[in-house]
Amino acid sequence: MSTTDTVPWSLPSDVEVAMTRTFDAPRHLVFDAFTKPEHVVHWMLGPDGWTMPVCEIDLRPGGRWHMVWHRPDGSTMSMVGRYLEVTPHTRTVQTESWGPEWPETVNTTEFTADGDRTTVVQTMRFPSKEARDRASGTGMRDGATTSYERLAAYLAERS
Repeated sequence: MSTTDTVPWSLPSDVEVAMTRTFDAPRHLVFDAFTKPEHVVHWMLGPDGWTMPVCEIDLRPGGRWHMVWHRPDGSTMSMVGRYLEVTPHTRTVQTESWGPEWPETVNTTEFTADGDRTTVVQTMRFPSKEARDRASGTGMRDGATTSYERLAAYLAERS
């Protein structure tokens, strides 16, 4: 199985991208890994060589989040958003903005327990098909897949 096959992507609609991954860890640990800065900075790094010096999360409806990545070439990428819905250990809905040149998305992340395993489905809803297709062409898939592989290893150390 190639690395890409470990995180299947689908197009549920003309404006959505969904990625799915099952982790060998209990749901509460997986949820915490997605929502607590002390965990996020260890795995949500994108391609090799990136770091995350800023990770701020106010996990509540209306709460804001902000993340900044540094690339090996010295450039940065920043994302911001706000939580619309938080159901502990089950679901989050949040906005995401990559900056003024990108449209805001609404991302729904669902955590489904199956014993000591957890399936995560993250669906990103774009304002248009064109916006979805443009974002899909950025390397987002490779970065997310690499991050999910890191998360699997990170969770294995803690389970």
